Amino acid sequence: MKSATENRKPYSGLTRSLVIAIDVGTTFSGVSYAILEPGEIPKIHGVTRFPGQEHVAGNSKIPTVIYYDKHGRIMAAGAEADSSSVLAQAEDEGWIKTDLFKLRLRPRTMQLNMNGMRLGPLPRKKTAVHVFGDFLAYLYRCTRDFITDTHGNGAQLWNAVENSIQFVLSHPNGWEGPQQSKMRRSAVYGGLIPDTNEGKARIRFVTEGEASLHACVLNGLAADVLSNPSRHGFLIADAGGGTLDISAYAIRGTAPLVMEEIAPPDSDELEKKLKDSKYGTPAALDHITQRFDETTKRLFRDRKDLQFIPFGSPLDKDLAVVANLFEPSVDAAVNAIKQQIEASNGIIRTLSLSYALSSQLQERLAPLHVTVSRPDTQTSKAVADGAIGFYCDHHVSARMSRFMYGVEFLRELDPSNPDHVARKERLCELPSGPKLLPDAFDCILNRGVKVKESTVFTRKYCTELTSLSMLSVFEVEIWCYRGGNVIPKWIDRQAGK
Repeated sequence: MKSATENRKPYSGLTRSLVIAIDVGTTFSGVSYAILEPGEIPKIHGVTRFPGQEHVAGNSKIPTVIYYDKHGRIMAAGAEADSSSVLAQAEDEGWIKTDLFKLRLRPRTMQLNMNGMRLGPLPRKKTAVHVFGDFLAYLYRCTRDFITDTHGNGAQLWNAVENSIQFVLSHPNGWEGPQQSKMRRSAVYGGLIPDTNEGKARIRFVTEGEASLHACVLNGLAADVLSNPSRHGFLIADAGGGTLDISAYAIRGTAPLVMEEIAPPDSDELEKKLKDSKYGTPAALDHITQRFDETTKRLFRDRKDLQFIPFGSPLDKDLAVVANLFEPSVDAAVNAIKQQIEASNGIIRTLSLSYALSSQLQERLAPLHVTVSRPDTQTSKAVADGAIGFYCDHHVSARMSRFMYGVEFLRELDPSNPDHVARKERLCELPSGPKLLPDAFDCILNRGVKVKESTVFTRKYCTELTSLSMLSVFEVEIWCYRGGNVIPKWIDRQAGK
């Protein structure tokens, strides 16, 4: 089977352009881009040099952290914020360290288990949208500097495309429209795009699960699976610094490669168990967590193997039971994967995992006859690379709806229905005479329905007016129901559903 790059179509635009994919992760972030030349096949590049990493060759990620002074001015960000000089200056001058700020944008319905730890304070007169925008602006400047420094005529290239750059922003599977709106406002605040309809149209969003799918395709995801479509499907599990995103797909064609989502995507928060050690101060926890993410997490394979979390001095030899630290995340991953297999009617046979727990999951999923593989690529750049693949290749042709969507309408009274009788004090009468009950819910799009980008879901409704002068354009609210698979009959406003 041809590689994803060989299957990629040449850029069909008439003028040179640039697409930048920015993955702001909970703990680490990365950027990839592609220069779009008319008639040429786009090639994906990664930003591999950031301020503070000049001594490290080819590092594609930086910590998602910003230091602000007491007045809310940015003093350091990314890899620079980890330098010993910045840490010392931050302590002396009382700078505010802002990290994990991405979690502040999450939906209210997404529970966050910090295991006793708390999100740090935001700087003065800054919201999470502002901080996210500041970090987008920082990554944007780093990308500009990298392109102008590493490409021939880089400055000329940048000046030619600067006002038409397309952006792809990735986010967890569980995020929805309100979170995308916040990210779009952050992009405006950070100066990536102007606050116009044309500017906002230059922002596209992709879930981290779908971006990971494209990254796996780019890096040789189970070639036998991709070249031999069958009734079996596969899962993509992206376990990052703070979230576990799982998506289920099936292959519908190979020339070109076409895939469909076969179960609603899932997203969970990962739990960490570093709080109860004797190194329980905030500064120590920050250092331990960073070392854990950079070393031990990447090396962990088997709970029987002795593993260390390297921090402190050589005299600090407390043996942290690393397997127990991973246990909550492994359990959460197994449970979430089993739920996805059930939601896909059991056709899943392959799991591609962008995380170091592949052997653990292979052992626990063996009874379900699921094969676990791990693409040979840097996970730090997988989502950003995959986001560019999403923009250029667009392999996914259909997705599954995660919730129910519908509208409120007036339901005709049925005197023989006890549920109707209980609501009869709220009856309203139309000009033509019928007596109807308010707060009824009519589902237009059910949960777990295959939705193609060209699919339109419509329902017809009518209203009654007593005068033609009252006839005008009016808006109707779309309601979202997250409670389960049974379509509700009524909208319970008091319960806030």
